[in-house]
Amino acid sequence: MKDVSVWTISKVVLNHSHPCCPDQAEMLKQHRELSMFVCRTIETHEEAGITPSKTYQSFVAAAGSRRELGFIEKDVRNYITRKVWNIFEEDDAKEFEKYLVRMKEKNQNFFFELNLEGDHCIKHAFWADARSRAAFDYFGDVVSFDTTYTTNRYNLVLGSFVGMNHYG
Repeated sequence: MKDVSVWTISKVVLNHSHPCCPDQAEMLKQHRELSMFVCRTIETHEEAGITPSKTYQSFVAAAGSRRELGFIEKDVRNYITRKVWNIFEEDDAKEFEKYLVRMKEKNQNFFFELNLEGDHCIKHAFWADARSRAAFDYFGDVVSFDTTYTTNRYNLVLGSFVGMNHYG
């Protein structure tokens, strides 16, 4: 509507309706990819503690320029997040258990209960630090259990106990 400068969208075409310029199309997301060699090198560098930025710079140096690579630094970071870190997810439950045991060793008033399904799946977890337990002993009038939080990436529901002191 030209008289009020309002536009109405009547049709959306998400695919390119024209050929891409060959010089610029190579860095569009659908044209970027990591070869098997690049993936293995990223994994090796991650294990050695080399930062994603330095890993990417090593590829740039080997290729001679960024344009010769066929991927960008963000692709390296995304690969690390999606592939490399996910390898260790099955160890998360064991690491969480080790953390709770360490907390108990530091302070005998720390309490936890952890039930695992198999070796790497948390079924139930509960913990209360020494300060929270002491506060409940002192004020212990009201305790609320809240499970209104959404689930996380492991599909676990977070429930928190909230205690009220004499100040409400």
